[in-house]
Amino acid sequence: MLDMYRRLPRDIYVLFVAQIVNSLGNFVYPFLALLLTEKAGLSTSDAGLYIMIAAMSYVPGSLLGGKLADSFGRKRMIVAGFLLVAASFLTCGAIDDMRLLPWFIIVAELAMGMIHPTIQALTTDLTTPDNRQAAFSLTYLGHNIGFAMGPLIAGYLFARNTRLMFYGDAGTSILAVLLVFFMVSESRPDHVELERIGREQPAEQAEGGTILLVLRRRPALVLFMIATLISTFVYAQYTFALPLYLQELFPDRGAQVYGMVMTANALLVVFGTAPLITVTRKWKAVTNVGLSSLLYAAGFGILYFGRTVGFFLGTAVIWTAGEILSATNVDVYIANHTPASHRGRMNAISPILVGAGFAVSPMIIGRFIERFGTRMVWPLAAVLGLISTAGFVMLRIADGKNVSRRVER
Repeated sequence: MLDMYRRLPRDIYVLFVAQIVNSLGNFVYPFLALLLTEKAGLSTSDAGLYIMIAAMSYVPGSLLGGKLADSFGRKRMIVAGFLLVAASFLTCGAIDDMRLLPWFIIVAELAMGMIHPTIQALTTDLTTPDNRQAAFSLTYLGHNIGFAMGPLIAGYLFARNTRLMFYGDAGTSILAVLLVFFMVSESRPDHVELERIGREQPAEQAEGGTILLVLRRRPALVLFMIATLISTFVYAQYTFALPLYLQELFPDRGAQVYGMVMTANALLVVFGTAPLITVTRKWKAVTNVGLSSLLYAAGFGILYFGRTVGFFLGTAVIWTAGEILSATNVDVYIANHTPASHRGRMNAISPILVGAGFAVSPMIIGRFIERFGTRMVWPLAAVLGLISTAGFVMLRIADGKNVSRRVER
């Protein structure tokens, strides 16, 4: 199962370790609401406002990072982003006036927005369509290994020394940036490299113009993002409708049952990624993402019939498999259909478009629940999952026809 990870570029292994280190120090964000209310003394509404602003600051950070990564280089932007995150959290740990805390957290979130598309672009630069799935799945696995342990440490620090949460988060960011600075090479392709990529991978041939013009020329990529947005909307129910539904079914222990489901999800991601990718690695990325959407439709749809804790733990296996396939193939498809000249910008705008499913889900599903009840969310999730799957099937058929035309030529 690990054989697919053995022949990746060395820099990918460094990014894998950097992801573990950085995610291991993810102390602040899981406890952000508690930090702002209990430590900074903000009201619940004010804390919610600042959290929303912090989440929104990710968008301009991502757009800025993507543009600068294409213009000035991937490594420089990753280093600058991590240093800005570290500086923000070091300041949070040092200040006495906790009312200033939200503003530095907003700066840190903006910096994280700069880092993500740059790492995705760097991973794309270092790989080919043949090994991108393995590379993206390895960095995804690194993130989850670190994140599985980080909140446990953060919970201990929150109860005993809040400042150490910020210093710990800053320290792991500095360790991650040192790994990148000393062990990762700059990967932004020059003109000669762009020409070579265009010859070997025509779908990634460099183009001129803005990112919006690139999307206009590639309607299949736009359809892929729309279908992924719908699929993400369905997947987002594990954070919103699912805990509400479990609380209704198990009034005395709904939160406990939800915690058990989330623990099962985390363990399945850590231990199930390699086996699942081994089985599906020879399939096209769009096929895997379509299967992911179908698993969402099944895994969430059958929650309509759920009545026991064991049932919900069992369904977690289904939709977690969908999560793994989506997380390890969406970026692969986008990378394989993006001009090499626009990798940073595409990796900045695609998470925004796809992530809109998460952003609008609570508002839309909240109103849906008020009118129809929580149980009816699951038939809706099944229908939307099937619609999304149909979109991916259309793309797969179109892709097959394009391949046939190239063979005939």
